[in-house]
Amino acid sequence: MRIKLAVLILAIVLSDLTACSQSPDCFQEDVFCVGLVTDTHSLDDFGVNQDTWAGLEQSHVEGVTDQVAYIESVNPKDYEKNIAFFVNSGYDVIVTSGVGLRDATLHSADLYPDSVFVGINQLDDENRPNFISVTFPEDQMGFLAGALAVQLTRSKVVGAVCETSGIASMWRYCEGFRAGAKYMDTSVKVFVVYRDNGSSDKLFIDDAWGYATALELIKSNADVIFAVGGGTAVGAFRAGDEAKIQTIGAERDQRAALGGEGSNVVTSILGQTSSTVQELMRSLRDGKMTGEQIGQIGYIPFDKLVSKETVQEMNHLLAWLENGDIKTNIPAEKP
Repeated sequence: MRIKLAVLILAIVLSDLTACSQSPDCFQEDVFCVGLVTDTHSLDDFGVNQDTWAGLEQSHVEGVTDQVAYIESVNPKDYEKNIAFFVNSGYDVIVTSGVGLRDATLHSADLYPDSVFVGINQLDDENRPNFISVTFPEDQMGFLAGALAVQLTRSKVVGAVCETSGIASMWRYCEGFRAGAKYMDTSVKVFVVYRDNGSSDKLFIDDAWGYATALELIKSNADVIFAVGGGTAVGAFRAGDEAKIQTIGAERDQRAALGGEGSNVVTSILGQTSSTVQELMRSLRDGKMTGEQIGQIGYIPFDKLVSKETVQEMNHLLAWLENGDIKTNIPAEKP
């Protein structure tokens, strides 16, 4: 059953959720229940929330889980309350999706040591025994984007529009992009621009900066642009669409999410959250508490204008990154 969090009347939704959680009884030892708490981007975000739920639904179809349910958060202040609802309803595992839930999830893991927590795109520096971190190699995703950009460019100038380099994941994405482009062709000019001097109030939502920065790159003859950073990146995709140049996304299926404004997004490179979650649920059902999980990556099917030769090359690069034949040499943190 899909349980949706109403924006205006939270109590009604929690009442519906309670009724659902009573059958089966999640407090029974042999009943395996898993709850998902999303960030504020909604379940249908074309990204991590949607893919995480797809993995949980599939685990239920396969009989791995006896009960799955979700709560869509509408305000960050609700994160811990939404997590506590599942704990108090007897759920064995609480999955939270999105880096914004990290602090609430880790605090909840401390408050409820008998529950298991899974944080998608969340790190735990203290290695809590009841918390499983699931992350994806941003440097490899950026590397693939850079390699693809070089195969698409005609001007031999490519660019990346990036949120602040002070956020490690953003820095790994964009330095990975630089490394991938140079791996393919050292003669290609690569511009990587970070929003390092922007207002902290605009973090991940500076559409205007993303738009203006992409336009500057286009003026510098860049004809393929990679963009990351939530709403900040959306501005870059909008500029690319207006200028009719190819863009490459990450974080979610940008072409589907943006509709008409994403028509020039040739692909988005993403973590394979659904398959990672399914595998993790099988392990937890068997009583195997795993450590940090680094999931595999892939990409949305390419635009039909991308040649078969380019697709084959990308498949080779993806395989070589996965088996370690290619190293990005990008450290975990900005030096």
